[in-house]
Amino acid sequence: MRNTLWLPLITPFKDGGLDLASYERLVVHYVSLGVDALFPLGTTGESPTLDEAESEALIERTLALAGNVPVYVGVGGNATAKVVTALKRLERLPFKGIVSVCPYYNRPGQDGLIRHFQAIASETDREVLIYNIPYRTAVNLSNDSLLELAQVANIVGVKDSCGILAQSLDLLARKPAGFSVLTGEDALYFTMLANGADGGILAASHIATERFLEVGQRFAANDVAGARAAWAPLAERVPLLFAEANPMPIKYLLWRQGLIASPECRLPLTTISDALARRLDATLAPSADRGSPPAAPPRATAAWAAAVHPAPS
Repeated sequence: MRNTLWLPLITPFKDGGLDLASYERLVVHYVSLGVDALFPLGTTGESPTLDEAESEALIERTLALAGNVPVYVGVGGNATAKVVTALKRLERLPFKGIVSVCPYYNRPGQDGLIRHFQAIASETDREVLIYNIPYRTAVNLSNDSLLELAQVANIVGVKDSCGILAQSLDLLARKPAGFSVLTGEDALYFTMLANGADGGILAASHIATERFLEVGQRFAANDVAGARAAWAPLAERVPLLFAEANPMPIKYLLWRQGLIASPECRLPLTTISDALARRLDATLAPSADRGSPPAAPPRATAAWAAAVHPAPS
């Protein structure tokens, strides 16, 4: 998985429902750009708001359009038996593996975390990547625990969003051969690659995807100066994409670029502020092939709110 870029796909909505036409357009677009893997049903894809039928429809459409690009599906939760049940329900779909988040809210100890992931891995032959993001789950999978789990044959890597640089660097120094560390900290992509990470699973790579890919390609060619030059404009943009709750800013930019039909999110997410919208609009310079970005509708109006958050029927 060296220097790979995985895309945790957003889920487009329109008038309260799935916008599969926009989703299909996104998958084709990112496959054509050369991303290394597609990751539907992550939290960037607002997976907690999707029902079973919607989740399966998204996986099916991803697989139908991905070609040779591997698909890893978000399958996680804070009840081990329910995660296993979800895995069994999806067994008929031929995705390559899963990304499974550490159990949230109930705050298990390290022994509970280890047994949780061992139980999940024992119920599938597919690859399992663990997602460690303690500032959302309230539990931090220690490096010792993670390295114990790395001994399980089909636990093949981690999406490392621990938020503690010293912990991440220690993991890179100690990880066994064949176990991949993919950063989920978008702002640390350059830093983590420079210290031996295998790539990233980056919501921000929905935007300026080619440049994210170039950073990895430059590192693969041992061109650190070129990687730094490719990263410099991204380092300025990435914080903007997380200035308000993910994926609201990313959806806004994808909509402004015409890749999705609406920036709509599902509650409890709403819409970005007027101030952030203006800052994001400023990043959309016209180009010869795209022309000027589409004009945004008035935002601070009841009509705008109804367009992006229709009232429940």
